[in-house]
Amino acid sequence: MFLMRLLLILLLAAAVSGQQIPVFRAGVSLVRVDVQVAEGKRLLTGLAQEDFLVRDEGVPQEVAYFGRETEPLWALLLLDVSGSMSRYLGDMAGVSRQALGALRPGDQVAVMLFSRRAALRQEFTQDLAEVSGAIGAAARERGLGSGTAINAAILEAAAHWGRTLQGHPGRRAIVILTDNQGLNYQTPDEHVVRALYEADTVLNAIVTGKAKPPAPPKPGLPVNPDFTPSDVFRLASETGGQVLRSDKAATSFPAMIEGIRTRYSLHYHAPGGPSGSFRRVQVELSPAARRRHPKAEINARAGYYVP
Repeated sequence: MFLMRLLLILLLAAAVSGQQIPVFRAGVSLVRVDVQVAEGKRLLTGLAQEDFLVRDEGVPQEVAYFGRETEPLWALLLLDVSGSMSRYLGDMAGVSRQALGALRPGDQVAVMLFSRRAALRQEFTQDLAEVSGAIGAAARERGLGSGTAINAAILEAAAHWGRTLQGHPGRRAIVILTDNQGLNYQTPDEHVVRALYEADTVLNAIVTGKAKPPAPPKPGLPVNPDFTPSDVFRLASETGGQVLRSDKAATSFPAMIEGIRTRYSLHYHAPGGPSGSFRRVQVELSPAARRRHPKAEINARAGYYVP
């Protein structure tokens, strides 16, 4: 009886607030897609569920749950502390309080540092002063070796979700600050994208001014598949994230946090398929929404792997 009364109270509270409560049936897998919609430099934050169309392998899907800013956010800051990054870390620390001010009660942030190795320096917390302090200390970090192992660090960040946040509701995002320099040893992009998909997290990147995607290998030259160039641009694109330049940390870091905070969350029932197979996902605006926003661009994950 007590549980029935509690459920009734929760349903009434949701009705009053206008929020939806996701009801997930036992044994039914859900695919979660976090979506950012922008028109030029302006984020579109007033869209509704009927403004989106979702296709799984080309087949239209019914959205079972639609969430916006009311969902809690779990953001992991992944900071490159290799020697060339000191100035950028200092700039980021200087505006961290302002940027993190866009977060809301219930949002939590963690800080992980990396160069040759990765190490967690601040567990998920709602204490923004602790987060700001961890960012400020990053520029003085000297204990993670020489080099820039970007893909290995992202894999460690993705694995951290499974160790600490299994079953927690809300949106997940990794924000990496890096110059995108260095080689990855036996950690190709495909492995990293799959780990990010399985962790249900989006990779976002703040890159230094000279950072750019790697050039394709020159024809005829031998290629060692064990070593691959860093490409956070590709990783962000395939997981539905965005890339901003760090030259003006006072604007790029707050803009990144605000962009993550205002994403839409779409859930639909997984159609099924062979375990381990990859299924492509496409998110579009409905015809009516597209007429209202003809130049809008959508960032969303490219797909998912069937458990």
